[in-house]
This record gives sequence, structure tokens and C-alpha cells, in this order.
Amino acid sequence: MIEPGNSTTSDSTTSTGAAHRTVRPAVPPAVPPAVPLTLGVEEEFLLVDARTFRVVPAAELVLATAGGLPGELHPEGTRYQVELSTPVAHSAAALREELAALRRTLVRAARAHGCRLLASPSPVLAVEGPLRLTDDEPRQREQHHRFGSLTETLVSCGRHVHVGTLDVDTAVAVSNRVRPWLPTLIALAANSPFWGGRDTGHASWRAMAWAGWPSAGLPPHYTSTAHFRRSVRTLLDSGAALDTKMVYWDLRPSGHWPTLEIRAPDMSPDIDTAILQAELARALVATALREIAERRPEPAVRDDVLRLARWRAAHDGLEGFGLDPYSGAELPAADLAEALLDLVAPELAAVGDLDHAAKTLAGLLRDGSGAHRQRAAFARRQDLTDVLRHLADETENF
Repeated sequence: MIEPGNSTTSDSTTSTGAAHRTVRPAVPPAVPPAVPLTLGVEEEFLLVDARTFRVVPAAELVLATAGGLPGELHPEGTRYQVELSTPVAHSAAALREELAALRRTLVRAARAHGCRLLASPSPVLAVEGPLRLTDDEPRQREQHHRFGSLTETLVSCGRHVHVGTLDVDTAVAVSNRVRPWLPTLIALAANSPFWGGRDTGHASWRAMAWAGWPSAGLPPHYTSTAHFRRSVRTLLDSGAALDTKMVYWDLRPSGHWPTLEIRAPDMSPDIDTAILQAELARALVATALREIAERRPEPAVRDDVLRLARWRAAHDGLEGFGLDPYSGAELPAADLAEALLDLVAPELAAVGDLDHAAKTLAGLLRDGSGAHRQRAAFARRQDLTDVLRHLADETENF
């Protein structure tokens, strides 16, 4: 049993074969938080040739055509990528509008240069030739020199959800309580089964590949804000990170904004999954704040169990099994997802997000995760270009 989430659900079965429970949480009357939490999202995209679907170094051209406000559309680590950053949003509905508008702008600009915009965590096909870094900046040259082939994983895309406004002390305390649910967030967004022209055997290979960086993966459990600062300083002093921008943990107090930043999930094409991730992130933070205010002790979580839970989530995704972060027991990943929804349902209801979150999760359990849909696209003709076309079509469908 998942201790923190007292489930009130009944048994059912998904069309993809994973047993799960239909969510029917007993939700108390909605009580809006005293200080509404804000949302912001960063989304990374690949640019692929519209005919061959191989990545192309067209970021500079596409961004010049897209225009937009400073800071909303910008380059990423390689010239095959572009990134959007939404303005601060006070509701999930406003966030959706911002995401759709920025995506629409990038789609049009990409097509103007013979490209498709791809909300894919991985390039699917192998990247040909030497890695094309953005503008070959001195910092990136140093990064490539120090970390070698690890920089090849830069050709991957994630979604970063910022929840604010939080001072660093609060963000550190909240991080400890959100941390156990990172594997479930990874499973929900799993969308990178193919990498370099092959099936990796994982639902989220990006989660595994990215964890190879010495400054990435699960964040520490902090005993204090000073402990957090010492952990960052250790990364810098040891050479594991060039600077604070390279603190790649799955979850971190942002180095630039008064937010807690959740970085673990894969990028996914469908915008409803993006909003679901943001809704769950904000509700997890709100739940943690409530527990802190009520002086509830943190549930005990073993680091070795959480590390294994992260791997299992990346391997199985939503269709298989995961590990209860508190007990280590093996459970259907769908049960873990529904337990998360049960846990944060009161906070979702308080800001009007519960209906959308429950409906979107039900859709994922019915239709399958991004990884499941990619494999279904490949199975029809055993052709990876079908997977890429599927991803491009989903990216443009909003």
C-alpha cells in the first residue's frame, strides 16, 4: 500500500493491458491556497527535415523567422533544437493558451525552412556527423572537452515545470517532499523508447541517458538550505559541473527564478500531457506546503529504493510496473499514477484543475503513454520514419 495516498479507488483494466484503478477520490470542498502558486514551463524541441526526418542544424534560421518576445523563444544546447519559455501563468488554462501560441509560432517558422517541429525527447534516428553545438560558444567547447561523449545526450528534449513563488528555504523544504514522486512523473511522461535508430528496451531512455551526467539524476535529500548550497558547491568544486546552469538534477530550486523546477519528465507532443505535468507539479508543491504548515513529519524514503524506482519508471513507463517509493513494493505503474492523483486531489480541486487532470490521466491509461504510442506506430511497418511522422503530427495537433 502507498502510505501517503489513501486511495478510494476500484479495480479496472486498461486497453494496453496494465491493471489499474479508476480514480474516484473523495475530495473535500475546494479551498484556494492563501497565496496562489504560479506556473511556468520550458519546452525543448528538435528540428527535423520534413522529408528525411533527420535532425537539421536550423535553429538560428527558425528562431529568426519566429521572432517573438525576448526570452520566450530561444536556442538550446545544439543547433538542432529550439526552446520556448512561457510567461508566468496563474492558471492551467492560461498556461495552455501560452503553450499553444508559442508552439504554433515555432511550427510555422520550422515549416518555412523545410523542417518539422518535433516534441521528441530523443532524435530517434542517429545524428549524423559531428555534434553541432549552438554558436560553438567557449562554454560549450569547455563542456565538450571535459565531458566528452556525454555531450551527445544534449540532443534530447525535456520539459521543465517551474512552480512559484518560493524563496530558496521553502523550495528546499518542499523538494524533499516532492522527490519521492519523481519516478511517477517520469513514468507518466515516458516518451523516448527509440534512440540512435534502435529500440532501447526502455520507455524513457532520455531519463537513463541524462542521468549519466554527474550533476544529474535524483537530487539529494536536504537537511537544510545550507546542505543544498554545499551540494551545489561540491558539484562545482569537483568538476562535475562547470557552473550552476549545469545543476541538472531532476528537481531543483531554480538558480534564476523564485521557483522549484521539476526537470525529470520527457518532452511529449500532446499539450494535455504537458498541462497534466504542470497541474500535478503545482499540486505536489501545494500539498507539501500544507504538510509543512501542519508540521507533519516527512515520510521516510530510502535513497536506494528511490533510485531503483526511478530506473523502473524509465524502463516500464506507464504500461508496466513501478516501485512504491515508500515501501519498495512492486505495483502497477498505473496504480502509482492514480495514487499520486489521489494524494494531490484536494489541491487540484482547490484551483479547478481536478477534472482536467483526472480526464487526462484516464486518457493516458486508456490510450497508452507516449512510448506506447511510438512503438505502436513502429509496429505497423517496422519503419522509424513512421514514428517520427507520428511525433511531428502530434506536435502540431493542438
